Amino acid sequence: MTVVVGYVPGPGGEAALETALAEADRRRESLLVVNVGLPDAANDPRFLDEGERVRLADRLLFAGAAFEIEQLVRGRDAAEELVEAAARVRASVIVIGMRRRTPTGKLLFGSQAQRVLLDADCPVLAVKAPH
Repeated sequence: MTVVVGYVPGPGGEAALETALAEADRRRESLLVVNVGLPDAANDPRFLDEGERVRLADRLLFAGAAFEIEQLVRGRDAAEELVEAAARVRASVIVIGMRRRTPTGKLLFGSQAQRVLLDADCPVLAVKAPH
C-alpha cells in the first residue's frame, strides 16, 4: 500500500510531508507525493519548479523513503487530483496540510481539505502547520 501526501511549498505542505514520511515509515509503505498546479504552472507558486523538485527528491532519498513524485497540471483542483491518486494506488491514508483561513476566505474559495475529507475512500490525516 501507499501513503499519499498533497504537497505545496510552505508551512502546511512541510507539516504534511513530515507527517507522511513518518506514516510511511511506521506502516512500511511507499510514499506518493502529489503536487498540483494550475494549467499555467510556471506562474503558480504552489507548483514545484525543477530545482524545488530535485531538492524534494534529494530530501526524500536522504530520509530513506521509497517514493514517487507526481506533478499534475490537468486543470483539475487539488482535492480531485489527490482523491483520484489515492484511489488509483489504493492508498492506506492521505495526508494533507491545513492552514488557517478567515470565514470569508472559506466562503469565497471553499475548502480543498474538506473535499478530500468527504470524497476520499481511505482515511485522511489532516495536519496543521506550527505557528
